[in-house]
Amino acid sequence: MRDWIALNMTPGVGPRAAAKLLERFGSAEGVFGALRSELERLRLRPEAVESIALRDRHEEAARELERVREIEGADVLVLDDGSYPQLLREIPDPPITLYVRGRWAECLEAPCVGVVGSRRCSTYGQNVALMLARELASRGVTIISGLARGIDAAAHRGALEAGGRTVAVLGTGVDEVYPRDHRKLAAEILERGGALVTQFPLGTPPVAENFPYRNRIISGLSLGVVVVEAAENSGSLITARLALEQGREVYAVPGNITSRNSFGTNFLIKGAGAKLVQQWQDVVAEFPPEIAASLLPPEVKETRAGKQKPDAPLPADISDGERAVLKLLSCDGAAHIDALAEASGLHVSELAGVLLALEMRDLIRQLPGKCFVRKL
Repeated sequence: MRDWIALNMTPGVGPRAAAKLLERFGSAEGVFGALRSELERLRLRPEAVESIALRDRHEEAARELERVREIEGADVLVLDDGSYPQLLREIPDPPITLYVRGRWAECLEAPCVGVVGSRRCSTYGQNVALMLARELASRGVTIISGLARGIDAAAHRGALEAGGRTVAVLGTGVDEVYPRDHRKLAAEILERGGALVTQFPLGTPPVAENFPYRNRIISGLSLGVVVVEAAENSGSLITARLALEQGREVYAVPGNITSRNSFGTNFLIKGAGAKLVQQWQDVVAEFPPEIAASLLPPEVKETRAGKQKPDAPLPADISDGERAVLKLLSCDGAAHIDALAEASGLHVSELAGVLLALEMRDLIRQLPGKCFVRKL
């Protein structure tokens, strides 16, 4: 294992150079046993040849392994290890080491779906990501995302709300959390049976060039990737492109044509063959048949055959006041409590009780600043 970690830490050796070395020499051990002349014939960068020939990363790799194993629930998987995720192993130039923390094996044994999107998402996008992640996770699907602000965070939280599993793929070391204000979210993911995954050594900072590598892992671990919102040059579109290159399904949630955050998702549907997603069944229906059959209820087969599935009814004991306030709320935009009080004619104290009741029924969600949205 030390050879693999050392190779991963060698300057000038990324996934493609590592793949070239492994194809030529068979293993990390074989790479470090190669002659300098053999390494030079592969046209590696000079600093990579020098580092490999001198084996100057081995002591650092040994210390790295010790430090990883001092972190609770952390380990390193290497490409020739039987525990390495099979789906990820199948992509072109997979990462040769994978740092993991938490209950990664249980998470990755289940069907996995990536959910990604804009950091500066709309209320609609956040609501959709929460809903889709919650519905999929409640049925045993692991939600994979990147721990970023916006859609990624909403996807992780949706899975946690459902009591399901979620995996955060990092663009940093497994001992770092970026953004820093998501430390609590990362801790909750681990506490609730999820996992953190990265290809980067301990202490790696969140530099921009790391995130395309992170995106490759999100799509590589997943049966498919759902893009909820994405601007024209969004990193989420890079993830979608990588998913297509890896032979994964790509799904997109349609959006308002006047919104810049809808450009990417609408483009994927219109020009890249992504499947339009309105509900969780649209995602599962594209899984391998044996997995889809175990997750889809019988009525979905009727829906796919052309019969409309009715909307879920409201609880029978919902009060007139709750029903009236619910009609004032939208999934697409947040309403402030003062605006709701004015529209409903209810006193703020009475309205607060109605809103609390609706929250407890899981029909609405409160946002910061005493704003509320209806759940889908």
